[in-house]
Amino acid sequence: MCGIAGMIAFDEVGTTFLPYISEATKALERRGPDSMGIFQEGNIALGHRRLSIIDTSERSNQPMQDESKRYTIVFNGEIYNYLELRHILEREGVPFQTESDTEVVLKAFIFHGAEFLKLLNGFFALAIYDKETQSTFIARDRIGIKPLCFYQDEHRFVFGSEMKALYPFKIQKEIDYTTLYQYLQFNYIAKDSSILQNVQKVTPGTYLVINHREKTVQRESYYTIPYPPVTNTLNTVTHTYYQQKKKLREILEYSVKNRLVSDVPLGAFLSGGIDSSVIVALASKHKKNLKTFSIGYQDNPYFDETEYANLVAKKFRTDHTVFSLTNNDLFEELHNVLDYLDEPFADSSAIPVYILSKKTRQEVKVALSGDGADELFTGYHKHMAEFKVRQGGGINKTITAFHHLWSILPKSRSNAFGNTVRQLHKFSEGSRLSKQDRYWLWCSFANEKQANRLLSNHSRQKISQDLYQDRKSEILSTISEGGDMNEILHTDMLMVLPNDMLQKVDSMSMANSLEVRVPFLSHNVVNFAFTLQEESKITSDIKKRILQGAFREILPSELYDRPKRGFEVPLLQWLRSDLKSLIQDDLLNDDFIKDQDIFKLKEIQKLKKQLFSMNPGDSHARIWGLIVFQWWFKKYMN
Repeated sequence: MCGIAGMIAFDEVGTTFLPYISEATKALERRGPDSMGIFQEGNIALGHRRLSIIDTSERSNQPMQDESKRYTIVFNGEIYNYLELRHILEREGVPFQTESDTEVVLKAFIFHGAEFLKLLNGFFALAIYDKETQSTFIARDRIGIKPLCFYQDEHRFVFGSEMKALYPFKIQKEIDYTTLYQYLQFNYIAKDSSILQNVQKVTPGTYLVINHREKTVQRESYYTIPYPPVTNTLNTVTHTYYQQKKKLREILEYSVKNRLVSDVPLGAFLSGGIDSSVIVALASKHKKNLKTFSIGYQDNPYFDETEYANLVAKKFRTDHTVFSLTNNDLFEELHNVLDYLDEPFADSSAIPVYILSKKTRQEVKVALSGDGADELFTGYHKHMAEFKVRQGGGINKTITAFHHLWSILPKSRSNAFGNTVRQLHKFSEGSRLSKQDRYWLWCSFANEKQANRLLSNHSRQKISQDLYQDRKSEILSTISEGGDMNEILHTDMLMVLPNDMLQKVDSMSMANSLEVRVPFLSHNVVNFAFTLQEESKITSDIKKRILQGAFREILPSELYDRPKRGFEVPLLQWLRSDLKSLIQDDLLNDDFIKDQDIFKLKEIQKLKKQLFSMNPGDSHARIWGLIVFQWWFKKYMN
């Protein structure tokens, strides 16, 4: 696990920025504290920060070149089948100088060209420079587990693992107001755009070829989730449910076993939920005294699942550690989380992920995680809500009939009654919409009208409605009126997973120099999951049916038949107390809002008033989104 950065100059003006490669690489220090390497030649500069996991010797430091010095690679990630690929290449006469997976990746590219990407089992972001053809090959893993962004103008092409690696190159920083409009709805940035114009993310499963001489960038897709599946006699759709469960156990255990390869201490996150418990159960079969880590919430006992984590740890005899946190513990790390973000990202659960990563890193360098299962197998409340809307029935009609009542009753995430009303209101609102519009609503904290009202006239004029609609249509293109629940999961895999869930885990773990591996997101598991019919994943009384069923015999029975709790950081409480001065006197101060002229002062004042009212609704989440944006703006745009 590492951080990469680079720049390709297209002309003499561009070459003047090449020396900034050192500063750009240093910006990624937390992604790779073990070593730093720089390569600069002609019109290209490459930088690398290393977190040593496989072959920790200096000979595997990067940038790495082949024997001829024609090819140079910077690589971030892990390839789990690298030994198998190495043996195949060795039989073809390809020599090796190290024991690293990086050299295998480089030699596989030299031998197979772009097709080598289809051979890789792992997660990665990489760049390979070919001196002879004066071209650079850039790629991102199939699912988007590792981030990779780039900036392009007439003088240069700049890329990096994080946006903070682009800033030292003095890129032009202009807010993309179309993206901001979308951010105000979701609290994260969807798809491949960024908060800045001319900065994009490389699409998962895609590679770019930059031709230095012609100053062109060619984009190609090498992987898409195979949905809808091609129907044939061997397709899993034709298998019995029993056969499907057996197959899931086999491929998931294979994925977990592969991800235990490490030359440094390795452990696993254990929340007490089904997903992480499955990973721990499988990992413990292949690694004795597996170290596992949980966090408990002293001040929020409803969300504390450590009793279930302890049951799993005891059953599988892991070396288990519980980090018991108070609200003050969470609050103390809030500023560290905000300060690490180099682009607005307001999923507040990033705070406990940051703390879990920080404390886990004191014991191990690599951790397995259960992320991805919810998106593959229907793990969210919105999935059950969507399923029930599609099923229809008297209860749904009754809830919808009382839509006006839900709209006027007080709503809040901070208490059981208010949260229930909030959910009923959102359900009744969504049930009256098309599948596409309902998906958009249920992914949002604010609707389009609410987001639009928050923006100043100046900001609204800078929104491209055509671009916004194009982006929205692209996101929703995977949902049709005649499709099943797999279309919803497919859309989650393309939007929510890489841009919210994986972004959160990568940034918060890398902020603490911890590598997190996600066995559920092996492309073999993903491919299999999207051959399963809807009823294998969800019914009217159970979510993640096949995942729960496949491992019911080995997991503690107490894990079943209980609600999915998740965790809500006490934002409302913080914003009304400890963070009140940050809102009133700093980031959302009236004078600052007026001078900034991005947001409409009256609407900000209304939102702050709602925050302190008896009916806060989702105002705290929306205020948090504004705080994150303002913190970023002050740090990077002023």
